Amino acid sequence: MTSGPRAYERAAAPNFASRLRLPRGTVLPNRLVKAAMEEQLAGRGGRPDDRLVTLYRAWDRGGAALMLTGHVMVDRSAVAQPADVVLDATSDLAPFRAWAAAAETSSFWMQINHPGRVVQRDTGSRALAPSAVPVDVGSLSKLFPAPTPMTAGDIRDTVERFAVTAELAEQAGFAGVEIHAAHGYLLAQFLSPLVNKRTDEWGGSLRNRARLLLDVVAAVRARVSPGFGLAVKLNSADFQRGGFDLEDAHHVISWLSDSVDFVELSGGSVESLATAGHPADGRTLEREAYFLKLAGELVEDTSVPLMLTGGVRRAPVAEDVIASGFSLVGVATALAQRPDAPLGWLAGEEGEVAPPRSALRSRPLRAAAVQASITARLHDLSRDRPGRPLAPTAALVADRYRRSRAKRRNRREG
Repeated sequence: MTSGPRAYERAAAPNFASRLRLPRGTVLPNRLVKAAMEEQLAGRGGRPDDRLVTLYRAWDRGGAALMLTGHVMVDRSAVAQPADVVLDATSDLAPFRAWAAAAETSSFWMQINHPGRVVQRDTGSRALAPSAVPVDVGSLSKLFPAPTPMTAGDIRDTVERFAVTAELAEQAGFAGVEIHAAHGYLLAQFLSPLVNKRTDEWGGSLRNRARLLLDVVAAVRARVSPGFGLAVKLNSADFQRGGFDLEDAHHVISWLSDSVDFVELSGGSVESLATAGHPADGRTLEREAYFLKLAGELVEDTSVPLMLTGGVRRAPVAEDVIASGFSLVGVATALAQRPDAPLGWLAGEEGEVAPPRSALRSRPLRAAAVQASITARLHDLSRDRPGRPLAPTAALVADRYRRSRAKRRNRREG
């Protein structure tokens, strides 16, 4: 069956339209996943409100078998952005139950995260890290406070916070959680030899650097029911010379394989904008499915299902990901622009969704402007106003305004 002017011929099974059963029992009717995007749509007290419900209802109708939320903070004293959702022991679960109920056809999982040192000064958040290594983003580095090395008590507290958030997510009605250990956030900071300079049991060897992630996974698994979904988002590489790389990822995946339903592979961080096409180590990424060539090397020797995210904007590219041995394909930016793209792809449309672009000369500002354009689109969809997308530069200005409003609200509430 085909529809639309640009159709393609699907490859032999398995393909992205085929059914998949995950290790803990979740059955997915296809292999397409709405990947995490930071919505910046938290209401008062870091709670989800009707806007997030509206947004995820649109994606639920769009055909993806699984939806991942944008990252939900496990510690309200450490948030990446002032309008990030927070779920902790003090949270009212009622709005989270309403959010979870937005999914009627998709399996709906919550991504949970601690930003570590990747917090901006103006949020007032604690900048915790494995070691006192500051964020280096050139002229924008001053936006980030100097991080405080974590004590053993801080580490134990963080493990408990992840476990509590996962337990509450299950109580609220989510089908699983994804632990964020990529993109330079706290768990990725511990994995990175460039950021983790510790000489104790959480530093040095890769096994020690992975200890926090493995402890978090074990604590979450012990706190939730056996059939509750559990995944980890991991960098295939940080794309920084001397950083976490492919061989490291291979070992970490093997250590996770008995505990998780799948591992999502991505790449880069705020210091190495791989997802924006600017890796700090100078490597050339693919124009589409950025990490397929690199991460594809992990497929053959891995027993756990793998998901690839980054730069998937056409059905044939999604098919290439599955044909390369990945079990799931994550789609993010394309679903901000066209929430129902999976339905078209499943019907045989090629359905290319062009990404937003910016002409700003500064790489960090260009990446921020493109991200702001995507965020603006999510805000429009959350109000059921899928109008014409803002140009990236205009979106960046609007994003600064929204961010200021969220900060003022947080100060009043605090």
